[in-house]
Parts: sequence; structure tokens; C-alpha cells
Amino acid sequence: EGLIEFYGSFQEMFEFFCKNTTIHGTIRLVCSGKNRLKTAFWTGLLLASFGVLYWQFALMFSQFWAYPVVLTMSMHSEPKMFPAVTICNLDPYRFELVSEHLEQLDRMAEESLTFLYGINTSARLFHTRDRKIHVQGLANLSSSGFKLSHNFSLLRMSEFRAGKRHSRVGFQLCNSTGGNCFYKTYSSGMDAILEWYRFHYMNIMAQLPVIINISRHQEQLEDMVYSCQYDGEPCRPSDYVHFHHPVFGSCYTFNSQGTDPFWTATKPGIPYGLSLILRAEQRDHIPLLSTVAGVRVMIHSHNQTPFLEHEGFDIRPGIATAIAIRQ
Repeated sequence: EGLIEFYGSFQEMFEFFCKNTTIHGTIRLVCSGKNRLKTAFWTGLLLASFGVLYWQFALMFSQFWAYPVVLTMSMHSEPKMFPAVTICNLDPYRFELVSEHLEQLDRMAEESLTFLYGINTSARLFHTRDRKIHVQGLANLSSSGFKLSHNFSLLRMSEFRAGKRHSRVGFQLCNSTGGNCFYKTYSSGMDAILEWYRFHYMNIMAQLPVIINISRHQEQLEDMVYSCQYDGEPCRPSDYVHFHHPVFGSCYTFNSQGTDPFWTATKPGIPYGLSLILRAEQRDHIPLLSTVAGVRVMIHSHNQTPFLEHEGFDIRPGIATAIAIRQ
């Protein structure tokens, strides 16, 4: 018996395939050969089945080559506590406790300006009659033996670059004997004067007691803030605390504790945040410290001491400023 059986015609091979295949329905094409209607019905049914099969294949491949991305996203927002906000008026006080030392520092600054730039000292740049804050129960520090150090002075320095002599302004800081001096130069003479003045000023302010009460002399919040709203509601007197910064002046911190439900943030957007209309008035109590007009702002955590020098920023007057906070 041969391994390969050849058929006499294509019809014989087709009949053998239909009788031995496992595909249901094909046997009907052979067995119902005498009934043409039945044969036509099963032929149509078979072709329709193949058509549906290839149609499903077409749908699957078209969906695959379309590279669909199925993404399910759910958002859940929980109320958060609004951070603490500190604002300062950039107008430090002149405390009567150290008024004599501040006036002496002003005279030294005038002499330095005359020495460096030839400015006439008769046209006084500093107003010694400005408002001073008197602290009751404390005597003036003029009898304490404190004196301003003359070992830290401004001077004009010369240096040679590319064969040319260039003049720069800086300062020298020496020890008590006048030796072992440290020199620092600045590209801007104003920067050198400000750094020199701030050094002496902080040395003077260090003579004040650690805790002093200026509550009777503090400016009212209404003098600095025309309007204060949070989430559309007006701010309350209990929403802020006042303190004085030796460089940035009178400061107010809103929501310092972070425990009041009033400061709960439930919605994003400008209408639901803190909205302030501020009055930026420059009185120049200490001109070489308040060289910027406007307000100093810092956004920080609750129960945190605001380091305004390093983390704060200035807002100039006459404009609307929007600050976005992201956590």
C-alpha cells in the first residue's frame, strides 16, 4: 500500500476531506449533494462563518496596530493647612536705647562717603529726628562702655589688571591691636558701604536685651494692610502675630501656629488663598538698611522662625503679585 494516495479528481479529494475533517458542517456539503437547497444553505452558512472569523481577525489587528492606551485616573484631595506667611515693611525702628550709637554710626557713614566720593557732609543724608522707639524700664546704653570699632573701616583699594591700575572700594577688618587685617573688595561701592554699615548696626543692636516689649509702640496692622482676606473671608485679629526685625522692620506672621481650622485649604486657586493689599511707605528711619521700597515676604512652615535674610524675597510697590504654592 502506498504512503501517498492520489485521487482521480479534485471532487474525490474534496469529498474525502469533507468526510474525514473535524470541522462541523462540512460533511453536509457532501451528504446533501442530491438536495441542492440544503447544499446551498450549508455552503452559505460555512462562508458566513469564515466571513465572521476574518472580520473578528480584522478588528483585533486594527485595534492592535492602533496602539490604544487605557488609563484609569482617580483624584483624591484632602484638606491641607495653609502655610505661615510673614510680611515686613522694610522700615526698621530707631530704638532710643541705642540712639546715640546709631547717630554716631551715621556720622561715621557720612565721613566715609566724604572720604570715598567727596560728598559734602553739610547735606545730611541721615535724619536724626526721625521717630524713635522708647522702651520703658531700660536705661540708655551710652554708659555701658560700648564703643563702635574703628578697626573695621572703609577704604579705597588699588589693584593692577592687564597693566592698568583699577580702583575698588572695600573694607578692612583688623584685630584690637590694629594688626592681622582682613581685606574685602566689592565691584560696587554701594555694596561695600551697605556691608560695612550692617556690620556696625548689628553690633549695636546686639546690645539690646534679648526680649523687649514694643507692643505699645508697634504700628497697627491697618497702617500696613488695607485689605486681608482668606478664602473670601476677612482676616481676624487673632490670625497674625507681630514682631520687629532689626533689618526688615515691623513684621507680621499670618497663621503662625497652623492649628486654626479657618486656615484650612480646601480648593486651589487665587480666590481661595490669602489676598493682601499692602501699603508700602518708605520713611527711611535707617536709610542704609532700607534701600529697597516695598515689602519683604517669606512663606514658611508653622512654628518656624522666619529667616528673612536667606529665604525671603522683596515685592516692589505699585504692582499686583501672585505667588503659587506647591506641596
